[in-house]
Formats: sequence, C-alpha cells, structure tokens
Amino acid sequence: MNAPHTPPRPILALPDQLISQIAAGEVVDRPAAVVKELLENALDAGATQVTIRLEEGGVKRIAITDNGRGIPPDQMPLALARHATSKIASLSDLENVGTLGFRGEALASIASVAQVTLTSRTADADHAWEISGNQDGQVTPSSGALGTTVDVRDLYYNTPARRKFLKSDQTEYGHCAEVVRRIALSRPDVAFSLSHNGKTVDHWNVSEIEKRSAMILGGEFATARLPLDENSGQLRLHGFVGLPTASKARADSQYFYVNGRFVRDKLLAHAVRAAYQDVLHGDRYPCYVLSLELDPALVDVNVHPSKIEVRFRDGRAVHQFIFHAVSRALAQTSATSFGATPAPVTATTGVLPWLREQKQTEFSMPFATGGSGVAQSTAAYGALFSPSSPSMQMPDADAASIRTPASGPATLFATRDAESPYQAQAAQPSQTLPDHDFPLGFALAQLHGIYVLAQNRKGLVLIDMHAAHERILYEQLKNALDSDALQIQPLLIPVTFHADPVEVGTVQENRDALQALGFDISALSPTTLAVRAIPALLKNADAQSLARDVLRDVREFGGSRVLVERRNEMLGTLACHTAVRANRTLTIPEMNALLRQMEATERADQCNHGRPTWVQLALSDLDKLFLRGQ
Repeated sequence: MNAPHTPPRPILALPDQLISQIAAGEVVDRPAAVVKELLENALDAGATQVTIRLEEGGVKRIAITDNGRGIPPDQMPLALARHATSKIASLSDLENVGTLGFRGEALASIASVAQVTLTSRTADADHAWEISGNQDGQVTPSSGALGTTVDVRDLYYNTPARRKFLKSDQTEYGHCAEVVRRIALSRPDVAFSLSHNGKTVDHWNVSEIEKRSAMILGGEFATARLPLDENSGQLRLHGFVGLPTASKARADSQYFYVNGRFVRDKLLAHAVRAAYQDVLHGDRYPCYVLSLELDPALVDVNVHPSKIEVRFRDGRAVHQFIFHAVSRALAQTSATSFGATPAPVTATTGVLPWLREQKQTEFSMPFATGGSGVAQSTAAYGALFSPSSPSMQMPDADAASIRTPASGPATLFATRDAESPYQAQAAQPSQTLPDHDFPLGFALAQLHGIYVLAQNRKGLVLIDMHAAHERILYEQLKNALDSDALQIQPLLIPVTFHADPVEVGTVQENRDALQALGFDISALSPTTLAVRAIPALLKNADAQSLARDVLRDVREFGGSRVLVERRNEMLGTLACHTAVRANRTLTIPEMNALLRQMEATERADQCNHGRPTWVQLALSDLDKLFLRGQ
C-alpha cells in the first residue's frame, strides 16, 4: 500500500536569533571558546593588560576586562550584531588579514546563548557606556576605565539541551585556563591575570618570551630548551624547542603559532615530529613553543569558524623549512653545548664551531659505495677508538690539569692498560683546564664494562659507552649516505595494485616529486597503479606498502619522509649492532678518544633510540650526597 502523498514543506527564512544560535554551535562550543574569542578581541584592540574572571568553570560567569582602545557608544550595538566588524572591509582584507578576529560573529553568537553586558570607554570619552542583551539593547552611561569589559553570564541559559553536554566545573575551568595560557605565551608583552571563583590563580606581568615560557611551561622546560630563530625568504621561525630528554608522555606542552595565532595543524606538527624522529625515545612527545611568521597572503586562516586551523599556499615549502630549522636546533644537543642537559640534570647553550669542523674519521665505519648504495663492512673494525690522530690525543698540559686521586683509577676499576701514560698524567697536580676545550673532560675508569667515568671542571661525567658510540656511528652512516647520489632499483616485474582516485591523482600531480624520491610510479588505469622502480636502499621492502606510504605523505605534506625514515631505521639497527658492546674493556686512551668524538658529533646527547648518552653530576650534587657543608 502506497504511503499518502506529503506536500513539500515551504522554504522559510530563519529568524536572526535562530541563525545566531546555529552559528554559536560552531563558535561557542564550551566556555573556553568564549574566553578565546574575547581575549582575541582584547588583543586586537591594543590591550596591554587583560583580566579574566571566571565563576563555576565559566558557565556561570566570564568577565574579561582590557585596557584597549574601547568602542565608541554609537558603534556598541554593531559590536553585538552578526557579521559586523572593524577588522576587514573587503575580500583583499580577508586575504591579508593581520588580526586574530575578523569574522564579526563571536559577540553576536555569544549574546544569542548567554546574557551579555558590554561596557566600554574610549580615550576621548568622559565616561563609559554600557549595552546589555543584543544589538537591540539600549546604550546607557556607565562607569569604567579606558578599555572594554565583556561580562557573560549564564552560558546556554536559553539552550538547556546544549548545557547538558558540558563537563564538570573543574574540567571546563581547565579548558579555559589552557586557552589563557596559549594566548599569554603568544603575547609576553601583555600582562594577564586569571581568577576563578574569586581567587587569583595565575598572574603574568609583561616580560620576555624566555621568562613567560618558563613561568607557563615550568622550570624543567626552562632548563632543558634550545633557542631557535631562523629566516628563509618570507618565513621566520622562532621560539624554543625542548631537549629530547625533556619530552613528555602526553602532547600537552606543544604550542605552535602562525602570525601570533595558536593553531593545531597536522602539517606543522608532522614537520616538528619528523625533526625529533631519531632523538626521541619511544612514544614520547616533544615540548616546544614555536612561532611562524609569514606574509598573511601566504596563509588562509578562514578555514573554520574557530580559526584554529590554517591552510598554507605552499605547504611543502613551509613543512621543509620547519623540519630543517628544528633539526638544526636539535643538532646542537652535543657535549659541546655547554650546560646542556643530555639527561635532566643541567642546562645548555652554545656550540664550539671548531669542533664542528673536525673531520670525523677516527670512528668511521669502513664502508664502500656500490651500485645499491652503501655496503657496510665490520671485519676491519678492530681498532675501535684509535687515538693516533692529533685531533684525538690529549695534550700533556690539558691531561695534567685534571684533578684526580693520587692513587689513579686503575686500582678501583677494570681497565686494560694500567700503565697508560694518560693515568700517569692524570695523577699530576691540578692546573687550569678551559671548559670550552673539552666539555666532557677526561676518562678516569670504566664501570662494570658499561659506563665510562670521566672528570671535567664541573664534576663527574657518566657516559653510556654503547649508546654514545651508537650515535656516533649512526650520524656517520647518515652523512655518508647523504653524500651519495640516490641509487634507483628498477623492478624486473612491475608491482601493480588497486588504487583509489585520490592515489591516482596524487601520482599524476606529483610525478617530479616522486622521481626525486627515487620512485617510478605510473597509472595503468583509473584504478590501477604500477611501481616500476624504488630506491635501491629499500630494494627488499614491500613495494606496494612503501608506495602507499609515500603517496600519503606527498598528498598531505607535499613531500615524503618515508624514504628517510626507512633508511634511518636500517642505519640505526646497523649502528646498534656495530657499536661497542657491554663488557668490552676499554683502555684510558680509548675512552678519551670516545669522549672527543662525542664532542664532535651532532645530537650526541642521545642515541638514535632517544636514550641519554651521558649525565653530568656537579660537585655540588656530590657534596649533597655526602652532606658536605651541612
């Protein structure tokens, strides 16, 4: 039996209030979104001091006061109207937007789901003015200092179904506080004060980014971070990246800004993560505060109403710039970065340029270049740490300057060369040793065939000899491969597989990029791809899965790190298996040669698995252990 015919419902124009409430569903999804929008408006108004007062997690009340330019009384109704803004007036303004807000929807959306009172005073006004409700409210005289106060009460009072989706007051407050921290990190030139239920929780005075980031991210980040400031054309990246040993189990200390706007962008996150790839342990997450500055015309911020997502005109160039900039910063994590904390013990700055120029031949793995790339040989690797090179020998004066016990170390720990001249020199009276010459000092002995004990001006240095040697070999193998031309391995029988239209389109649009990566992939049909050649280094890999991974990266990031990642996995395994093993007894000259090579190797603070390679124990730390001076 056929259903009765139902006439179509007429198309009706929605009332303004309902339109605003629909928009509020995108912009104002929780109290933290209100805080974000109002703070951005305050900063756009030129505020240098902002006060945030919350009650019951922001659900009952959000009051934000700034000392910005204020709003003239005749424009206050427009401030609460939809699609009314002073920040853009044309498509050209939208494509070059330089403010945090620009859509003209925030206040209208908030006023549609909460009770809003707007109080403002400009510099030329005798007193403040106030408007409540929406754009139809009456503007009346009020009291107040220069600037604007937006008082939002009873969020979602007229949409109770939406209010049921909110979490507990403490959870909502946590989200609000995180928004304040993000914005405070981006503007250290502005003072912020945050209170909850009448109690001041956080207060940050105007300061430099170094101090502001230390206050917000904590002392551990402040003592384990590397400064970064690089330029390339119209791109500038500056801020701080945390040392790998200061990583966290959660990605809750990652702050990235584009032209001052906090963003969550997978391209940016992927670039930073790729730079940390072989210095980060396991599933740990790096900490960083980074700001990318570029021409506003090169980035589209009008992607989502929340303005937390962006789209770059040339995503590949941005990705590569960020990856290389962070990689260069992390390359400073070596023993020559004075004060650096390979393990969370001390902090660091600076790199010795002369050590960076040393030729790293003493620990080189013998290898030969063949048609398939690099073929390693371990048979001739008997002389593990040869101190014969002038650059690896200890000058007599420097060796004598190390303060050691008169008895020498050989009587305490197992070493193979008890009569080593290095030990005889080490027992001589102390002289002045420049810290900048040999940051890791000189070896005293070997402990349980695993650790090297060394002494420098600061105190005692403990070195995991296997992890340290592993990093040295790993960096040398990578450098050797990078200097070789990419070898291609044609496949005798092309590997074909079913592909979706997006993968086929990626191949057709990125043929040059794929060839540069060593891949020959072509479309046999609208649903079939053929892999005819792959990089020779990965000739034993599954060509189909490798091709899919590369296509995914090329599509999402404009390039691919799959080749490098697979290559580094292989080199890491080789370096791990070839590095000096536990229980290998080393002579004092061999240990010192290892220390010198660590000082000349980038990223020497971690092995390629992300484990620390050395730890500094200051004399003050040792004094505390033995209660000296107490």
